[in-house]
Amino acid sequence: MPTFTKLKSGSWRVQVRRKREYVANTFIRRRDAEQWAIEIERSIDRGGPIRRSRNNEQPRIFSDLIALHLDDLAQVGKPVRRSKSTVLKALKTSLGRVRLNDITRERLIEFGRKRAAHGAGPVTLAIDFSFIRTVLTHAAAVHGIEVSVDSVQLARAALKHLDLVGKSNERDRRPTQDELDQLIGYAESNPQQFIPLGRIIRFAVATAMRQAEICRIEWSDVDLTKRMVTIRDRKDPRRKDGNHQIVPLLNSTGYDAWQLVLEQRIITRGIGRVFPYHAKSVGAAFHRSCNAIDLEDLCFHDLRHEGTSRLFEAGFSIQQVAMVTGHKDWRMLRRYTNLKPEDLHRMQKAAQPSMEQFLATVVAS
Repeated sequence: MPTFTKLKSGSWRVQVRRKREYVANTFIRRRDAEQWAIEIERSIDRGGPIRRSRNNEQPRIFSDLIALHLDDLAQVGKPVRRSKSTVLKALKTSLGRVRLNDITRERLIEFGRKRAAHGAGPVTLAIDFSFIRTVLTHAAAVHGIEVSVDSVQLARAALKHLDLVGKSNERDRRPTQDELDQLIGYAESNPQQFIPLGRIIRFAVATAMRQAEICRIEWSDVDLTKRMVTIRDRKDPRRKDGNHQIVPLLNSTGYDAWQLVLEQRIITRGIGRVFPYHAKSVGAAFHRSCNAIDLEDLCFHDLRHEGTSRLFEAGFSIQQVAMVTGHKDWRMLRRYTNLKPEDLHRMQKAAQPSMEQFLATVVAS
């Protein structure tokens, strides 16, 4: 049996001892080492020539690093999601044949300019450069491959100064209560609408949950005693799988989340999912309803914005709102919090005692 040893550099040293023959080699990927060892053992058994080296075992071009990155993720059980797979596939087409020594600041700036000229926006380019850096960093840190990670940062900084790389514009669309009333009224009066869209809209505002999260909740995730629900695999930029969060079902946004759950329990009899509908079907129904009442520039995710803002307007702290929305810090939470200037007067008034209360306190003392 061949012997495999992982070196400090992250590479794999394989040794084959068979029929008084000894052959050894080093590979970047264990899978390549295993394949080579099998070929060597077969050659020894057949009495054929022993190939003591393997051509192209070292990465030469950028597409080799992409393949290396994907293989390593697969080996540790981290499947690549569709969005990342799509970006890496595009990068393999545009940069895949570039030799590793040619991945310089100048070459990456040229890549960015061409992408922008073909219609790629600042956000798209930012994502491209983020994945380029991830692939190069992985190759350097895990396998000790000599690549210039700094060139990515320098190229990105140059493209940012040219306004070719940037962040997305923060959306601040909040539906008014009249708009919500019209939308819910239309959804609930539409005889062709079998999805309880009105109830889902109210639940989205009450919980600040995402569309997919609402449609994923199982009745086994609902704690009927504590009025809590567990959101499984909640979206997170660092880790989604296993990122479960227990969220309270509140009545603080103008809609009672707990009451809406009880209504759904009557309909579903507490079996399966709380809202047993496909998330895309809910989104399509929402879009059709908005068009039907001429409600412009409103998407389902705006309900999450609205719910988050209403939690702040109800007086909850950042930490308390984060327990509902799942955000990790204020920088992430801020973009979903679109408080209106006039709301500050109302919040201040609510926090201060009224004149009647003040006089009552004076008299009592």
